[in-house]
Amino acid sequence: MSSKSTTSTREESVFTKPAWIRVRVAEGTAYHETLNRLRTHHLHTVCEEALCPNRSHCWSHGRATILILGDRCTRRCRFCHVDKRDVPPPDPSEPTRVAAAVQASALREVVLTSVTRDDLPDGGAALWAETVRRVREAVPGILVEVLVPDFGGQATAVQLVCASQPAVFGHNLETVPRLYPEVRPEAVYARSLEVLRLAAAAGRITKTSLMLGMGETRDEIEATLRDARAVGVRILYAGQYLQPTRAHLPVARYLPPTEFEEIGACARQLGFDFVASAPLVRSSYHEDGQSVFVEQSAGWRAAADQVVLHKVTRA
Repeated sequence: MSSKSTTSTREESVFTKPAWIRVRVAEGTAYHETLNRLRTHHLHTVCEEALCPNRSHCWSHGRATILILGDRCTRRCRFCHVDKRDVPPPDPSEPTRVAAAVQASALREVVLTSVTRDDLPDGGAALWAETVRRVREAVPGILVEVLVPDFGGQATAVQLVCASQPAVFGHNLETVPRLYPEVRPEAVYARSLEVLRLAAAAGRITKTSLMLGMGETRDEIEATLRDARAVGVRILYAGQYLQPTRAHLPVARYLPPTEFEEIGACARQLGFDFVASAPLVRSSYHEDGQSVFVEQSAGWRAAADQVVLHKVTRA
């Protein structure tokens, strides 16, 4: 066999996924309505930019994770498919457009996320906070979940976003600390833990996610879960890493569903309030169980009531 054929066979094996990874594609009426609504308001989604395997499912249920602060990132994480070209300046009209799209969709919950903007002094925190406020004012009582970058570790930026009172404050650890230099060379594990600690201290329900199959060990996974719980994280998602293109970090192995179940059981034993652990789980994937948990939180209900009162008072 020629060296070219050997290389081709090796590359094909990287992208040959086990049966439990394969996703059924469905693009019905709700899918296209979601797509059209996003296009009408000129919005980006992480569903598209990150090649999420659940896009068809979520969009068919009228759910999408809106990507703010543009569709280009200032960092070069080796697992991520988001564009890395030069970033444009923030669009000050974006919070209004996002709120209009959410209002038009009649959603009762929405996930907002963003690229990392190390080029901005506040990492984009001001636009983040304004977007959350606009959405909550446009749709009183809506459950807003944010999935934020680390803002360069700026405590004031984290606190600013927390002050806009999202129901869930998410920041992903993504992987175990040993793999950060290879997987997230511009991120710092301790800094990400501090972001989560600050949000929990501000009274937010905090959430983090891990991508597995990049070379981590079970002991490292469990140590990372303990670190997350120690800083107050209450929601844990774990899913299989999938290599977006051949230029990205390769998959070390595919974890079987039973192993995800074991990791989920470990997380629950450590005290996480809600856990989703399965091969196709992604941090912004809609889980009904999480919604029930958050809606039962007295803190979220109080925040929802407060924004309605604020609107009445201003009027």
